[in-house]
Amino acid sequence: MENFLDFELPIIELRKKILDLKEFNHSKGIDLSNEIKKLEDRLQALEKEIYKGISPWDRVQISRHHNRPTCLDYIKELFTDFLELHGDRVYGEDSAIVGGIGRFEGKPVTIIGHQRGKDTKDNLYRNFGMPHPEGYRKALRLMKQAEKFQRPIITFIDTKGAYPGKAAEERGQSQAIAQNLFEMVSLEVPIISVLIGEGGSGGALGIGVCNHLHILENSTYSVISPEGAAALLWKDASKAKEAADTMKITAYDLKKLGVVDKVISEIQGGAHKDTKKQAIEIKKALRDSLTLLSELSNDELVTHRYNKYRKMGQLTYSDETKPERVLVSN
Repeated sequence: MENFLDFELPIIELRKKILDLKEFNHSKGIDLSNEIKKLEDRLQALEKEIYKGISPWDRVQISRHHNRPTCLDYIKELFTDFLELHGDRVYGEDSAIVGGIGRFEGKPVTIIGHQRGKDTKDNLYRNFGMPHPEGYRKALRLMKQAEKFQRPIITFIDTKGAYPGKAAEERGQSQAIAQNLFEMVSLEVPIISVLIGEGGSGGALGIGVCNHLHILENSTYSVISPEGAAALLWKDASKAKEAADTMKITAYDLKKLGVVDKVISEIQGGAHKDTKKQAIEIKKALRDSLTLLSELSNDELVTHRYNKYRKMGQLTYSDETKPERVLVSN
């Protein structure tokens, strides 16, 4: 049975009508080709209309689709000779973050990403893509290794957030994320990040400090989930749709705000419709970024990264709230 989202229901119903007509045409020997062609044309127009006008909440649902391609799916399509590396050399292995070395169009790179599960068993193994501290420490270990051997770093972001459990806090969750932020700012190699699903809070940023940040068209990036924001603002998590409409967490809003560098177009209906075709679009963005960043020196890469984040955000004041300038003399 095909998995679909609520807003896709008219498409699914029309597809079913077309299939029923084709089956009737085949079984009864009645020529219904004209009627079928009209419905197929109508279906094509309906798909364009619906997918072009989807709301922020619809995009949130697509970003969470359980068939949406994961980090390992894209690694398989984008890289050759991938060798996964494990462990943080402090506590242990965290399967919510995968990382290793491979080749992108023949060039050695380090690849790191959040990894969700494909089913219940896999999700439990991957902790639903929510890393523990050892996951972030593993990521940092691989990044420092990449810097030592002058390999570009490519990260794939797809997490609801870092795991908030007691064990993670006991092992230094916030410190592990903070250390990654601190170290990534000054790494002397190109860092390119791609948001392929949800990008939640510090859990996403822990492997997302970069020179270029790309986002798939139906991915999201936010400091809190729409449900969490609704619970805080209105004491009602069921108002998540309203929260999503106001939070500016979708790809085009983030591009307009200057948070992301490029919006990567998705296959109509979402990346889960065709992983191979979607990987081709990601490959183009990665190729362009690597070409541009390879022209920068180590110092220029660090400066580029610093300036990228320094210019984010804007303060505006009214006459009443504008602070007075205070001159301090010796």
